[in-house]
Amino acid sequence: MAGAWWDYVDELAHRVGELLAGWPDDIRPALVTWARGGDMWLRRASIICQLGAGDRTDLELLTLAVEASIGERDFFLRKAIGWALRNYARTDPAWVRSFAGTHELSPLSRREALKHLAPATGAADH
Repeated sequence: MAGAWWDYVDELAHRVGELLAGWPDDIRPALVTWARGGDMWLRRASIICQLGAGDRTDLELLTLAVEASIGERDFFLRKAIGWALRNYARTDPAWVRSFAGTHELSPLSRREALKHLAPATGAADH
């Protein structure tokens, strides 16, 4: 995406998220392609496009998008992973804790993902 920067991409991601909510069968395949593609800005958009979706989050898509970029060193991708997971933790904190515990997240992604979660106590988080 020529000329892209985080502010442009984040706005695009928000709009794509709205489209995904309305037309998932049409939009989801493009997001899968973005998540696996070589353009880091489209990958970022695929990771954060569901911010605010709550219980309507396509968890399979979120997982795929995060896992596709999990080993990347780029700050903007690592930040996006943490942001998306932190946002989803409002809906399902136990899932985010489990994901963070079973995936090799960068320190930045892990810190952001778990930022507002209290340490696990063994009790259900819901």
